[in-house]
Amino acid sequence: MALLGMGAAALTVSGPNLSGKIKSTASLGFQLYTVRKQIETDLEGTMRKIAKMGYVGVETYALPANLTLPTVAKVFKECGLKVFGMHTELPIGDQRDAILKMADAYQCDHVIYAGWPQGDKYKDPDSIERTAQLYDEIAMYLKSEGLRFGLHNHWWEFEKSEDVYPFYYLLERLSPEIFFEIDTYWAKTAGINPAKVVADFGKRAPFLHIKDGPAIKGEKAYDQVPAGQGTMDFPSIVNAAGQNTAWMIVEFDEYGGDIFEGMATSSTFLMSKGLAKGKL
Repeated sequence: MALLGMGAAALTVSGPNLSGKIKSTASLGFQLYTVRKQIETDLEGTMRKIAKMGYVGVETYALPANLTLPTVAKVFKECGLKVFGMHTELPIGDQRDAILKMADAYQCDHVIYAGWPQGDKYKDPDSIERTAQLYDEIAMYLKSEGLRFGLHNHWWEFEKSEDVYPFYYLLERLSPEIFFEIDTYWAKTAGINPAKVVADFGKRAPFLHIKDGPAIKGEKAYDQVPAGQGTMDFPSIVNAAGQNTAWMIVEFDEYGGDIFEGMATSSTFLMSKGLAKGKL
């Protein structure tokens, strides 16, 4: 497995290069978690504001207790927002029935394990292999239901575990049925060049999470800013991805300002630079 022992020099981060305009075929989406506080009190108003910013798709997460699945699905449809992916718990046990209901309500066939919390699934090579076996089994089950299974990363998936990078191991080991959603910000936070990661994962990574900030570990990692205002080099990432990216997905884990302003600034940056296609 050629990728597993890659040296640090091959994966180091590069500095920003925001010059030039790129024409990307990727659609502009957002992760619903970004506005988790706002949808608790005004789901429809929040979605209408976001749709007007040019976003054409939404990736869901576990809904607040006061919102029902049919209501949320109806609002998305009325606002012209396609549900292209669903962040879920690990699709095992009782979770499977809940995920099938979500897929039906949202008319979405991409199930993405968010990967939180870290746990011990990647603590050593044996654990990584057991995790890979479980992921393959989940993918076979979801395929039988007409669904695809994908994996999302934080920083630890790109940190060495006994000389193995967990996500690179999974890239080579897992069934090609499984896709990857690369969170480019967390990859850089791990100390890896996200453009290289995107190039290495190629067609296996049709979804990219887009957020910006200092990209350093610890609490500072959550000092996030609109796309284009931090340390991330999104043009290089898009160039490295080529035509492999289906969705560029804006996400803020935390934001100190007005979240709607942050999302609007991000969408304007991505569309004006040709990094994503939205609805103007």
